[in-house]
Amino acid sequence: LAFVGIALMIGLCGIGSAYGVTITGNAAVGALKKVDKFGNFIVLTALPGTQGLYGFAGYFIFANMAGNGGILTPDITPLQAASVFGGGVALGLVGLFSAIRQGQVCANGIAGIAQGHDVFGKTLILAVFPELYAIVALAGVFLMGVAV
Repeated sequence: LAFVGIALMIGLCGIGSAYGVTITGNAAVGALKKVDKFGNFIVLTALPGTQGLYGFAGYFIFANMAGNGGILTPDITPLQAASVFGGGVALGLVGLFSAIRQGQVCANGIAGIAQGHDVFGKTLILAVFPELYAIVALAGVFLMGVAV
């Protein structure tokens, strides 16, 4: 049960990041036909990729930091396994949707830049909001790991 949670946490966050960076990458390729702002576009394209990293961070929280040396051991209790599963589902789903929606925000910013608007900084600020929820979910995983 615990490793299903880990798989969901890493897998769903990774899938969300893959979708998010693809959404922004497609927008960047289209925008590069109009303006050469590759530096701005690469930053906005990379931003949704961070949620995939949160999935791995969640694994390391359960494997190493929670409790004494982690809870992913042969002595894991049913409560601990349920905590890992629940945390994995929560972080996985939040990371999935957060990355996709962040990619959409960034893609709109890329389109705005291509149209001549100075919206790079404002897009970064707005793109932080979906990221916040992935960070909150990661914090929840940490709290679950410490609690058990």
